[in-house]
Amino acid sequence: MEYARALETIANLTKFGINLGLSRITKLLALLGNPHEAVPVVHIGGTNGKGSTTAILAAVLKEAGYKVGAYTSPHLISYTERYMINGNPIAEEEFARLVSEVVPLSEQVYTSTGEYPTEFEVLTALAFLYFYREKVDILLLEVGMGGDIDSTNVVSSPLLSIITNVTLDHQDYLGPTPREIAIRKGGIIKKNRPVITAAQDEEVLNVLRSIAQEKRAPLWEVFKEVQWEKISEDEIGQTFRAQTKEQDYGELYLSLQGDHQLVNGATALLVLEVLQAQGWNITREKIKKGFAAAAWPGRLEIMGHDPLVVIDGAHNAAGMEALSRWLRNKRPHHPKIILVIGMLADKDRLGAANFLASLVDKVVITKPLSPRAGNWQELASYFGKEPGDVYIIENLNRAINQGLEEARESDLVLITGSLYLIGEARKILLNS
Repeated sequence: MEYARALETIANLTKFGINLGLSRITKLLALLGNPHEAVPVVHIGGTNGKGSTTAILAAVLKEAGYKVGAYTSPHLISYTERYMINGNPIAEEEFARLVSEVVPLSEQVYTSTGEYPTEFEVLTALAFLYFYREKVDILLLEVGMGGDIDSTNVVSSPLLSIITNVTLDHQDYLGPTPREIAIRKGGIIKKNRPVITAAQDEEVLNVLRSIAQEKRAPLWEVFKEVQWEKISEDEIGQTFRAQTKEQDYGELYLSLQGDHQLVNGATALLVLEVLQAQGWNITREKIKKGFAAAAWPGRLEIMGHDPLVVIDGAHNAAGMEALSRWLRNKRPHHPKIILVIGMLADKDRLGAANFLASLVDKVVITKPLSPRAGNWQELASYFGKEPGDVYIIENLNRAINQGLEEARESDLVLITGSLYLIGEARKILLNS
């Protein structure tokens, strides 16, 4: 099967929609010989910060000499980005070969369960098969949605579980309140296996503590276990001091921007200490090198200078709040800030505008590349700008060009609002 044909095959699976549950993925993996049972897994859930935490851990573990698999979603440009080994994506030919091997088993899954596997279930089964055959030393496995009935939760005994935080997102599937969402996400906590969380909301923490206690899972809370202090920042990353109850790390340079990334960095330190206690050889020197080498495309990623052009995949309230904090710090250094933004209809558009409106001078509203874009133009009305300061441009390429035309060399152009949009914007900017 050619790669283009593999993409068509995967696209055809979207007709089965989002259908949470473990029966179909369990059957599919059984037909493949249960590869998920033979790979050491760190299971990573939470609302925001999963990908960045994964990126930091992957960089450190690679520096420590391990063969590190990372399964993340969604991708920005190519499906191959979801399957990384030591920072390198799966080859298109290998992806296509695995699709041709896994998808035909869908009929047997249907015969057994009465339902066809979804796109994400097929992609997840493909991941386990790929990383098993590649004999990775460790797999950093990111939850797709929620936790308890997410396809990745077939892993019964991970090395440890991580729940970065819990905020409102995907309420249609996970529940309308942080407490209900915490119950869903807490489903990745496993019996007698460690769990680490950077959650701060007391109601959420009480849910996670209760689940951990019931399952006799040792629980570490990042904000109790780690102390950190930001020292300085540059256009690439930031320097901070960090100390846990076990080690004083002194100064670390993290090549990711934003105060929220320091929380992800602190979470990674705690995870690495748990792995050290389990026998993994991860020295302080390798941790420093890994933090400095970490990269996570599309998250406060600089795409150009003069003007400064930044893309960020913030797409929910917590992400927009973190983005607004970063933007507030940048405000004194740039005479004008131009925002190019497009958001899906099922996201909190009004909340995003409330966070960003006072920090930007001009806004270009554009359409996310998704069937869920809905009435994308209505976002313009939420910013409260004068007519001459708001543009509504459907085509993303033209929207980006408009933002750039509005900017002088010392200004900042920020592109955000949806990972679908950021992926396409990144492609446009890289090609230009």
